[in-house]
Amino acid sequence: MQEPTFLILTALAAGPQHGYGVIIDVERISDGQVRLRAGTLYAAFDRLQEEGLIAEDREEIVDGRMRRYYRLTGDGATRLAAEAERMRRHARAATVRLRVAGSGGTA
Repeated sequence: MQEPTFLILTALAAGPQHGYGVIIDVERISDGQVRLRAGTLYAAFDRLQEEGLIAEDREEIVDGRMRRYYRLTGDGATRLAAEAERMRRHARAATVRLRVAGSGGTA
């Protein structure tokens, strides 16, 4: 799973959000390292909907503009959890190897 996809799903794990909310949340989650553009986000939304990982939640009119909210589906939550676990395992392996390298391994 690509990092932007992981971050979009992570943002939606907190609850339904509209596109701009997801853009801001992804930037916050990534400490400013990932900044999604609207075109990129909405292309990702389309793909994630096709995969059944997210779904439209509702639409609202705010200041004369329509906001469409998206939510994580059950399949999306399962995929996100599996990816988070995979990343944890990889981070754990890296941490162990770094400890070994620091205690007598070569740099």
